[in-house]
Parts: sequence; C-alpha cells; structure tokens
Amino acid sequence: MLALEAYVMWPLYAARRRAGDGRRAAGAAAVSAVVPVAVRRLVVHEVRALHSLGLWLLRRRHRVPEGARPFPYTGPQAWIMWAFLLVSVVETVVLALVIPWPLVHAVVLVVDVYGILIILALHAACETRPHVVVAADGALRLRYGALFDLRVPAAVIVSARVERRFTDGGLVRVDEEGTLDLAVGSQTTVSVELTEPVEFVRPLGRRGSARTLRFHADDPRAMVAALGRERSTEADADAVGTAQAGGKAAAGGKAAAGGAAQAGGTAAAGGRSAPAA
Repeated sequence: MLALEAYVMWPLYAARRRAGDGRRAAGAAAVSAVVPVAVRRLVVHEVRALHSLGLWLLRRRHRVPEGARPFPYTGPQAWIMWAFLLVSVVETVVLALVIPWPLVHAVVLVVDVYGILIILALHAACETRPHVVVAADGALRLRYGALFDLRVPAAVIVSARVERRFTDGGLVRVDEEGTLDLAVGSQTTVSVELTEPVEFVRPLGRRGSARTLRFHADDPRAMVAALGRERSTEADADAVGTAQAGGKAAAGGKAAAGGAAQAGGTAAAGGRSAPAA
C-alpha cells in the first residue's frame, strides 16, 4: 500500500517541483492529493498524542499561558482507559506465551506494545491538554486531547452555567439547533451560551458551527465561576475606561466653558473702558 501511494504521489510531486514549488510545498500538495483528509488527521492526532506522552512524563502541560486557569476533564474516562490498558497488557503477555512461531510472535508483540503505547498516549493527551480560561482576555479554549481544539473569544460568551447532561452520541455531536456536545464518559457538566456561532473542526476534518457549547469539566462550578469572573473583570475594565473618557470630556467641557466666560469678561471690560477714553 505504501509503495502504491509513493508510486502515485511521485509524478504529482515532480510536477509541483517543475512548477517552481519548494520540496516541502510539493510534498504537501502530493500528499493532499492522494491521502484522504481523515487519514492525514488520524496520523497528525497520533503524532500529537505521542508528543503529549512526553509532556506527561515531564509533568508539563500543552500551551497553558501564564496566569490562565486549566480545568481537567478526564475524571469520567480515567478508569476506562486504565481498564483498557490492563486488558492490553494481559493480552500481550498471554499471546507471548501462547504463540510458538518466532516471526509471528515478534510481529504480534510489536503490535501489542504499540497499542499499549497509544492507549497511554491518548490518556496523556487528555491530561496535558485541559480546558483553559485565559486570564488576559477571558477567552475559553475547549479541548479533548489532540482530537479537538476550539477557541472561543470572550466577546461572544453570554453566560455559563452548571448543567449535567448525559448523551448517547460520540465524542462530538451537533444538533439541528446549533448545540455542540463535547462529551467525556457520555456526559457534559457545563453549558455556555454565545452571541453568535463559532466555527470548529471535527476530529476527522469535517467543519461545523455551534452557538451553544456543552462540555465536561471535572470541577464545573469552578469553571463557571472563572468564566463569570473573567467576563466581570473585562466589563469592569470597559466601564472604567468609559468613565475615564467621560471624565476627560467633562473636564474639557468645563475648561472650555471657563475659557469662554473669561473671554466674555475681558470683552465686557474693554467695552466699559472705551467711553472713558
């Protein structure tokens, strides 16, 4: 399969090179023309998950700005991931003891160990990529591991509330009313209303939009409080700026009125002194 794809991509790559594209641009164009979007995104998700495994071992988080508040969401699924991991380890050990053929044993062992690594990487991606409320501007960043990432500006957030719901769909689901469910363990605990729809990309590349966001946070009350506090801080800052601008305008008006009165007094004094002369 890989040889066939390489055979098909090479003429496309060569044509893009003759057209003047660089090596990276030509390679990207050839891959985009041959490899489906879903396959490319799965490969990217897998690479990002393995990178997250390294971050997890180093006890670091992925792109959580200084001062921002991270909110984990792995509580409902943690036991499921560890159960999958235990089953995979047991399966690897049993197959290693049962399979007598060395070549088959080696292939199965590599596949099983890689499967265990991917399970750890998927869990690590969720641990190192939490939801984030940015302190600088009150923006919200919703994530699910390396599979989903949505940035919501603070200006479009109307309200946030604690609301536990149980879903029967997959990870990402959007209904006809424009409500996005980002479920963890088939449940959501926070609902956020927006002034206008926001665009997002599904894990396999399809695009959508939503005006209501429902997602899970392990501590929903703290997250709702953080969203409310950041919006209040931003509103207070706007009010202070407006008040300062109004104060400056009033001061300018008073200064102008004082200057006009002074000018009028000077003119009147000049009028009285003219007959005396």
